[in-house]
Amino acid sequence: MRHVPRTPAHARGATPVWAGPPAVHGTPAASPGSDAIALRGATRDARSRLRAALLRPRPPEGLIVAVAAWCIVSANATFWHALHVAGAAPGVQVAFGVALVALHALLFGLFAFGRALKPVLCVLLVVTAFASFFATHYAVLFDVEMIHNVLRTDPAESRELLSAGLLLHVLLQGVAPAVLVTLVPLRRDTFGRAALRRVVFLLAMALLAAGALGSASQGIFSLVRADHALRYRITPGNVLVSAVRAAGERDEVPPGERRPVATDARQTTTPVMRRPRLLVLVIGETVRADHWGLNGYARDTTPRLRARGVVNFPDVAACGSSTEVSLPCMFSALGRAHYDRDAIRAQQSLLDVVARTGVTVDWLDNQSGCKGVCAGTGMQTMTAAIDPAACRDGRCLDAVLVTALRQRLDTAQGDTLLVLHMLGNHGPAYFERYPETFARYRPVCTSADLARCARPAIVNAYDNAILYTDAVLGQLIDLLAARSDRDSALLYVSDHGESLGEYGLFLHGAPYAIAPAQQLQVPMVLWTAADSARSMGVDLACVRTGARAPHAHDDLFPTVLGFFDIATRAYDRTHDLAGQCRAG
Repeated sequence: MRHVPRTPAHARGATPVWAGPPAVHGTPAASPGSDAIALRGATRDARSRLRAALLRPRPPEGLIVAVAAWCIVSANATFWHALHVAGAAPGVQVAFGVALVALHALLFGLFAFGRALKPVLCVLLVVTAFASFFATHYAVLFDVEMIHNVLRTDPAESRELLSAGLLLHVLLQGVAPAVLVTLVPLRRDTFGRAALRRVVFLLAMALLAAGALGSASQGIFSLVRADHALRYRITPGNVLVSAVRAAGERDEVPPGERRPVATDARQTTTPVMRRPRLLVLVIGETVRADHWGLNGYARDTTPRLRARGVVNFPDVAACGSSTEVSLPCMFSALGRAHYDRDAIRAQQSLLDVVARTGVTVDWLDNQSGCKGVCAGTGMQTMTAAIDPAACRDGRCLDAVLVTALRQRLDTAQGDTLLVLHMLGNHGPAYFERYPETFARYRPVCTSADLARCARPAIVNAYDNAILYTDAVLGQLIDLLAARSDRDSALLYVSDHGESLGEYGLFLHGAPYAIAPAQQLQVPMVLWTAADSARSMGVDLACVRTGARAPHAHDDLFPTVLGFFDIATRAYDRTHDLAGQCRAG
């Protein structure tokens, strides 16, 4: 019987039934869901391996390098921009960056050790975020004097600098990375082993920095020589090094321990021999010379002073680019010509010399204090109790000084020196320095975060503040002019200037050696009634002629001595603003 093979079912039109993949010899066929199960298992294994890798304790030095790299990359926009503008080759920029990461890792490694490692790194991240915000938005350069400015900033000034932009920047660039740092597990070793590894790490970072710098030394050192501000732009190294240097400087010397100056000072004439004399010395704040109407500025920001016939000094150099420097300097016998910060703060000021001769000395402050200048003579801070209408939210407009002077004139006896320290144009909230009625130039920047405003709006607010200063000075002069019982004069000079976007800079406080003219050239005016000038033997026409010559804060010391007829070897007639114009 012949065998006939059967036709497969699918050949006869029947629907085939899938029986899974062909079985491998000796292995049973897989079930339909086995692939998904295998995939889920592989995913769980990968997650477990990743979690184990993330939770594996790391050497502390690796975390230090990571934080240093983050700081150099994220917090140095102005530094990298400066390299780009200077035309630095890509290789030079890479070498510079590697060197900076290594140097910062070395610096961090010196302080961040053991249990202090994470707290130190977290603080560094937050401080770096704060510094980078002000460096980016205001082109602030952090040197020793800037650190002093930061440490002595009063609460009112600090509040004005706070903004949503600052807080967001610090949150993203400082707080968030700091949180990640706290989550990184670190390897625990014996003290000896950890110390040995740290020494090796520091040597390795030093060698890496040296190698990176050496590989592009010509390009890197050419950049540093060409741009003296470059090293002040490297964050956070600029803050750390300057803070250490500032901490090593001498603290404020108590008044009783300060070295006396001009110990031979005495008055050659007294109110018994002549009419009493009153000098109102007004210290302005943050007013630059090229925005002063009397100096030829396109806008007439000083109409009231012009109407009162003041003597204007168009070329005046400040002792410093910040109040912290210029205020002690201008009241010192050393001045800028012989500037020594520690020596100035260790000796008595002009006010001490004048008071020692019997002249009444008072300091009326509408700013952040006298920076130690009036420590030996006292200070009255302006508050709402003096003039409620001029004050709001813990700040007083400079009109409060007019009220304070009026009160003092009613009780002043004998020779008197009154120093009025103005709020002036203190930034960045220029729009808060004057009443709305003085907003002549519009639109104005109404934010302390200058990055949110167009430069013309910033300048408008700044110029409006000068208009208000002009009005206050006009009122002070009118108070003096109304008194005929004494010989009176008013001398106004700003402590320093202000940058308003030139060269990418805002505010003030740049290192003196590289500070732009906008921060160092300041306005100065002198007023005295004609009869007072005659009574004191001063030729006002001569003073006007001499005003055209260059002058400086250094002229303040001898000018005040000359006004009160104080003789001393420390007096320099050639720097007295009226010295060459006074009879005898």
